[in-house]
Amino acid sequence: MPQTLFDKLWDQHRVCDAGDGYDLIAIDRLLLHERTGGVALKSLRENDYSVRDPSRVFAIMDHIVSFRAGRGRDEARSPGGEAFITETRAMAEAAGIHLIDTDSPSQGIVHVVAPEEGIALPGLSLVCPDSHTCSLGALGALAWGIGSSEAEHAMATGVLRMQKPPQMRVRIDGELPAGCSAKDIALYLIAAYGASGGQRCAIEFAGPTVEALDIEARLTLCNMAVEFAAFSAVIAPDEKTFDYVANRPFSPGGDATIASQWSDLQTDPGASFAHEITIDARQISPQISWGTSPEESGPLNLAIPPAARAQALAYMGLKPGDSVKGLSIGGAFIGSCTNGRLSDLKAAARILDGRRVAEGVRAVCVPGSQSVRRAAESLGIDKIFKAAGFEWGEPGCAMCFYAGGETFAPQTRVVSSTNRNFEGRQGPGVRTHLTSPAVVAACAVAGKICAPTDLPALETEPV
Repeated sequence: MPQTLFDKLWDQHRVCDAGDGYDLIAIDRLLLHERTGGVALKSLRENDYSVRDPSRVFAIMDHIVSFRAGRGRDEARSPGGEAFITETRAMAEAAGIHLIDTDSPSQGIVHVVAPEEGIALPGLSLVCPDSHTCSLGALGALAWGIGSSEAEHAMATGVLRMQKPPQMRVRIDGELPAGCSAKDIALYLIAAYGASGGQRCAIEFAGPTVEALDIEARLTLCNMAVEFAAFSAVIAPDEKTFDYVANRPFSPGGDATIASQWSDLQTDPGASFAHEITIDARQISPQISWGTSPEESGPLNLAIPPAARAQALAYMGLKPGDSVKGLSIGGAFIGSCTNGRLSDLKAAARILDGRRVAEGVRAVCVPGSQSVRRAAESLGIDKIFKAAGFEWGEPGCAMCFYAGGETFAPQTRVVSSTNRNFEGRQGPGVRTHLTSPAVVAACAVAGKICAPTDLPALETEPV
């Protein structure tokens, strides 16, 4: 019987039928971060359990760490956040698991670090108490977000009790227009089918447009699947994937047997899905959100529909018929597990080179990892951001979500490369517009919402 890629991944990790419509699924690698990881490790110890296989568990400092340049080892961005850092460190060291600490050269956002380090690989099952774990399906992995209690159970037993979700294939055809990115695909999809359109399915992104995306763009696309209400997302691994994961620290390297097994991770012809969606990429233009859900998004010049939610409009200070294009902004943020990778910073730097952030706009860039930061600095990208007037921060989740402490002022209109825009996500009263890094950069320069093509041409091209 033909199988989908997800079927194959599920069957490879299915230990047994639990007898009640659920299966026991073997967990290859478990990722923790300091906001929830220390809690799970502490609870495990208090219940007198140990980590079954410490080599499979990775604690990474990212959520609460300060993004201030030159931050201290225990410095947090939220009041009292130091306790999360120090307790997770102590619990990780006591448990003997891998620890990627605040001062590690590998430190960064868990979903950025996992691919960089080869922790996430084709065919592996990975879980993390973080909803954006679905990002890692971009490598052909079975990856999904869990809660802290499930993380505790996975550490103690090596398995989780799971009910197999229905499956959906999202096929994307056609050449993506110039100036559009994986972020635009994701926002377009969510706006077209709604924030619940994923129906808790395991989604396979497929088609020529997806195959043409590089790995970092695929990670962005899968990252946003949870905003579509997906259980997880997956993309069949190909030569791009195999080249990307080769020779990573936790990768098996060039093992021919393993590479052959990875090549089998494809959906069979004739395999069926519960739901199918087809998108023509040629219809996509640069997107931006206007409300308080990613589904409330559209092209930059879209007029807000008459039936728009009153609560969302009130919070965002808008009304039906308005266009967000031309609205003045007070903040710009580039970073996060969605768009904090090197390719994202390059896209923004191309817009910023030779230009300055508008007066009155606080602009912040936080690389997704130390590896991204080093690579960007070796290319001089940090100098472009700083010369333009951006703050250049230390890696971490930073202003993707509010955890107390530093943020934008209430009612500040902010363009952001992040993934969520519900009320208060970036701070009390902050009005967040989700978009791509290139559009964030253009808006920061203009001081208002616009497309990169709306910026005046430079008198002299940057060297």
